[in-house]
Order: sequence, then structure tokens, then C-alpha cells
Amino acid sequence: MQNKRVLITGGAGLVGSHIADLLVKEEVAEIIVLDDFTRGQRQNLAQAQERGHLVIVEGDIRDRQLLADIMQGVDIVFHQAAIRITQCAQEPRLAMEVLANGTFNVLEAAVSAGVKKVVAASSASIYGMAEEFPTTEAHHPYNNRTIYGAAKTFNEGLLRSFHDMYGLDYVALRYFNVYGPRMDIYGVYTEVLIRWMERISAGQPPLIFGDGKQTMDFVYIEDIARANILAAKADVTDEVFNIASGLESSLNDLAYSLARVMGSDLQPEYGAERKVNPVQRRLADVSKARDLLGFEAQVSLEEGLRQLVKWWREQKLAKETSNV
Repeated sequence: MQNKRVLITGGAGLVGSHIADLLVKEEVAEIIVLDDFTRGQRQNLAQAQERGHLVIVEGDIRDRQLLADIMQGVDIVFHQAAIRITQCAQEPRLAMEVLANGTFNVLEAAVSAGVKKVVAASSASIYGMAEEFPTTEAHHPYNNRTIYGAAKTFNEGLLRSFHDMYGLDYVALRYFNVYGPRMDIYGVYTEVLIRWMERISAGQPPLIFGDGKQTMDFVYIEDIARANILAAKADVTDEVFNIASGLESSLNDLAYSLARVMGSDLQPEYGAERKVNPVQRRLADVSKARDLLGFEAQVSLEEGLRQLVKWWREQKLAKETSNV
């Protein structure tokens, strides 16, 4: 990837900023980050900006002219811009404008500019409540019942269509349960791990909605970023891959592990199950990504939680210090 010009949509967010860090190590010629900073943070890009040639463009993937302008001369696009599943449920029209129309805009601009390859963020949400475990990429999308999952399914269809109509090379990566440093701490739609850390730090037990037996397939952010780089470099196109650890952990397991990492013996409390995404089980078959991309998750859940807690405490301390 040396000497390539690269665009990352949503590049100041959790995934995009970690991709930027790895692209610096790949010695790309230029990294263009497009972000509207509703969730992304400029500080997430500090490391990449210090070490590589990085240009930040504040803007929105709904802006077709802006996309046309910044796409010129770009070789590879990492399309990460999105809004969270919980926000999609509360603002479905915005979800369609950003996730569906925005993705169309990105692909249209990529074709016009002669982009060589698009690596796009998809999601395990397209499966809904899967019927087979471990779940392979061949599993149908008809059990999904969320706007977010519907939009991601549509996006994969757009990628296939643009590949067949215009020869646009792409890889779509179905992220499972991503976590790690640079998660959204202060937003309205923060992730459960952030809320749990806040509660445990305050001496309150982590709160689980449901019985805690729901399982997830957690994958650390640095593994997610590495999968994106592998997908860009691989001689693979018109393919979709599960990106996960291939291990399932219950919310109960997660709560106890997090408390342990934080030096607490607090046990979880339970509340009524929420309806936003009531999926009871997640477990990915990761053999396709291993065989075609050479990807395997490397960071264990325990180690990943340690890194997350360390980062979160640093952020908390920095904020408290700045308020003094």
C-alpha cells in the first residue's frame, strides 16, 4: 500500500482512526479523513497526524459535491461512516439518509474518480437472530428486524451492484461486537461497556437488560483495523467476511470480567430486556476470513478489556484535570 492515497469516511471514529494508525505504518502517501465529528474525535487522529501525512476534512457523506472533490486521485476507500444502531431506531429517516443514501454517494464518487478498491464496514446485524452457529457468511439476512441491519444489507447489495455495473472492486467486512480504546464516551448513544465502567467506578453494579445469558462475539478494535488493511491488500474482490473472534461470551461473563479487570467484586444487576436489538446469540464462523484474508483475531477479551479500562481511566483523569 506504499504511496497510495487513501480516504477513510468516518475516519475520526473508533474504527476509522485505528485504520489511520495502521495506514501510517504502511507508509501510504496520504490519508484523507472525512468526518462530521458528531461522534468522531479529533484527538483520535493525533497519533496518525503526528507520524503520517494526514488531511482532515470536516464534512458529511450526504454531501455529493464534497465527496466528488475529495475522491479525486484516491486509490483506496475505507467506508466506515455510520450512525449507531440505537440512534437508527430513534431517527430512522436519518439512518436511511446516512447509511443508505450516503453509501450510494460514496460508491458513486468512487466510480467517477476511478478508485481501485472500497473496503466497507458491514455488520453482524444483518443476520438478526441467526439460525445456525457458528454463523457463516452464507446465512440469509431475513431475520434482521432493525433499520440498521436493513441498511447494512442494502449497502452490501449496492456494493455487488456497483461491482457488476462498473467493475468497482470491494470487500465488505461484517463486524461483530467491536470494543476498545476510542469508543464513544460522551455521546448520547454510548456502548454498554462505557456505561458499565462508569457504574463500577462509582461503586455501582453493572446493569444488564435481560438475564445476561445473551452472548456476543467480541473483537478488539486493533484486530478490526488489521482486518481492514488485510482486506485492502488481498487479491480478493466481490466478497464479504465475518470479522470476529470466533468465541462467544455472555453478558454475564463480560460483566464479571470487566469488574475483575477494574479490581471490583461487584455482581451485575438485571433490568427488563430492551427491544432495540433483542438478539440472544452471536457466534461467527471466521474460517473464510482466515483462509482468504489471513485474518485471525489476536487480542483476548481479558487483554482487550484491560486496554479499554486503562484508556478509559486516562480519558477520565484528563477530563477531570482539565475541569480543575
